[in-house]
Amino acid sequence: MADVTNATSENPAGTEGKLVPVKWYRSVFYNATILGLCSFAAPGLWGAMNSLGAGGAQSPYLVNTGNALTFCLMVISCWLTSAIVKYIGITGALFVGTIGYAPYSAGLYLNNRYGVEWLVIVGAAFCGISAGIFWASEAAIAIAYPEPRNRGRMVAYWLTWTRIGQILGGAVNLGLNADRNQAGKVSYTVYIIFIALQASGTLVALLLNRPSQVQRSSGTPVQLTIFDNPWQEIRATTRTFFTKKFLFIVLWIGQAVYSEAVFFTYNALWFSVRARALGSFLSGIVAVICGNLLGVWLDQHHISLKKRSRRAFIVIMTLQGAWWLWLAVNVTEYRRTQPIFDWSDPGFGRAFGVFIFLVSGFQLNYNFSYFIISQISTNPQETIRLAALLRGTESAWQAVSYGLNAVPIIASVGGPYINFGLWGISILPAWLVIKNFGVNSDKTDVENHVEAQEGDLRKEQGSD
Repeated sequence: MADVTNATSENPAGTEGKLVPVKWYRSVFYNATILGLCSFAAPGLWGAMNSLGAGGAQSPYLVNTGNALTFCLMVISCWLTSAIVKYIGITGALFVGTIGYAPYSAGLYLNNRYGVEWLVIVGAAFCGISAGIFWASEAAIAIAYPEPRNRGRMVAYWLTWTRIGQILGGAVNLGLNADRNQAGKVSYTVYIIFIALQASGTLVALLLNRPSQVQRSSGTPVQLTIFDNPWQEIRATTRTFFTKKFLFIVLWIGQAVYSEAVFFTYNALWFSVRARALGSFLSGIVAVICGNLLGVWLDQHHISLKKRSRRAFIVIMTLQGAWWLWLAVNVTEYRRTQPIFDWSDPGFGRAFGVFIFLVSGFQLNYNFSYFIISQISTNPQETIRLAALLRGTESAWQAVSYGLNAVPIIASVGGPYINFGLWGISILPAWLVIKNFGVNSDKTDVENHVEAQEGDLRKEQGSD
């Protein structure tokens, strides 16, 4: 059986409270850092380019078409990841997952400098095939490797690296384009830097420890197992998708990730080059702060799981609703007036602020989605399936989002309206899942499952 990951829980026998010495290069923090560096180099810099608006291009429509293709292919590769990991392991999956990002950036570079369009589509296809494997494997690692008591903070720490890619990209682009107060495309030098950094991520992935090598301070092992038969694993993943607990969060996942194409297109349509770069830089910083604060809150185990989950959900969804209302008002007006905002223009703050908040909301939703998956998983094998389904579902929604935002009327006003509607209809189904967290006990489903297994084992041993 391949060496793969699955979430284990707090040790009910009480070893979770006793810290054991670990080697730094086998620690959870080390592996979270390696995972973070891979996320920085791959999806982080992908996000950095898209946070500039349309991948830094002057018009968003070709790039949105390419991104739609990327996410369509990611749905398939995410779905197959648990079977692929059986043969190449989680480290191999992470390695393969990083390969397609540099060709994507190369396509944007040639389009930016020479007007070549075909490589944008081909690069997007390469990215989609590999990125789905990367997304599913990194999600499983992020959920499975940390001790449950530190999972919220470790997930926030890992996601911070993704936003650091956006922050760095924004800073580089801001430095190169600080004097460009008109609409247009970014300097092609930015793409050369990004391609080099993305290529380095492939080598960094090889430094990740296998699950059996990871040493937790609690002494509990990381157990990630899958079926020997890949077809059986694919069928099990499909069955998991149709469970009530997952189907009820599909719309919630949609309202969370559909927004990426919406706010990046908004940034491309209504702001100057240097304002777009400033947005990429500042929104990344604010998102990092918000995501880590949420991680700290979710790890406050002296507060009941019921309170932590419900309060986080209510705050996130209330803020999201306010921001979508703000954006809907803005784009309705801008569709009529057709402005291009620079940071020295009247009305810039009102136009710019909502972009910052929506990027932060995207980060909060991302962080909370991993919390939800860790709660609804009922056994170690299911964690990797749910992680793959989460990322596959995200990809499907983003394929729809980027595809629709390639249509000018959707890009300018339709996208925010659609996302506002998705937000509204997703609240009740998601609440029907969230409200069950911590109701019977202040433990996750996985932890209850493991405790029951160990209790049965102790009974068997006692009867011998």
